[in-house]
Amino acid sequence: METSRSSNGLAWRGGEFAASTRELASEAAVAISYNGTSHAVLMATPDHLEDLAFGFTLSEGIASPSDITSVEVLEGERGFDVQVSLSSGAASRLEARRRSMAGPVGCGMCGLESIDAAMRAIPAVSSKTHLAARDIAAATRAMSRSQELNLRTRSVHAAACYCPGDGLKALREDVGRHNALDKLIGASACQSTDISSGAIVVSSRLSIELVQKAASVNCGILIAVSAPTALAVEAAQTANMTLVAIARGDEFEIFSHPERILPGAMNDVA
Repeated sequence: METSRSSNGLAWRGGEFAASTRELASEAAVAISYNGTSHAVLMATPDHLEDLAFGFTLSEGIASPSDITSVEVLEGERGFDVQVSLSSGAASRLEARRRSMAGPVGCGMCGLESIDAAMRAIPAVSSKTHLAARDIAAATRAMSRSQELNLRTRSVHAAACYCPGDGLKALREDVGRHNALDKLIGASACQSTDISSGAIVVSSRLSIELVQKAASVNCGILIAVSAPTALAVEAAQTANMTLVAIARGDEFEIFSHPERILPGAMNDVA
């Protein structure tokens, strides 16, 4: 699957036009279907689509990993259809959910039935993971250096799992920040990586949707290079999640549950 393509154009530099070539990120329509019925359509970078569908299924509470029996990516003329097969029990629950839907399915908070669903209660996370302050800078630097697609295009987001002592365990990129996190959740589940033993690091701002998705995998620490929204902070506080944002260089701000971030090196703490 093509993740980027070259584009020729004109650039204004030094007071004159000159021919230029730039690598642009690919974007495609991606439908996620369950047992043959389309559920959501996302605009996404067309790679790691199995991870995207797997992670979307988990983070949106549609099914558990044991309920997913297969994932198949089908490519069409106008996009991709990722066919997810669910167990009979999960399929029945999803069908009941579909019958209660009041509005159309789209991108962002896809497949949500109502305002109540968009503002659903987030279960409190139980992760006991701690990070040293210096781990925050190490995590954001490692993510930035590993963003291969963004280094070529400068237009995609990333989500990564960082574990103290081990560094990055997984990283996924996408034109959509929600998609990048879903891809990471899906990849981690398929690789049996325990996100709750580390932190999730994202290259975007923090909104409530990212808090909800991180909580779905019991993530205790969510780190971002940009600022959070007020609602994201409120949700993280309620969900017992540590929200670290504006993490740039060696500086950062903690917006909720600061007790998970320790000032010294981890081996300095009893």
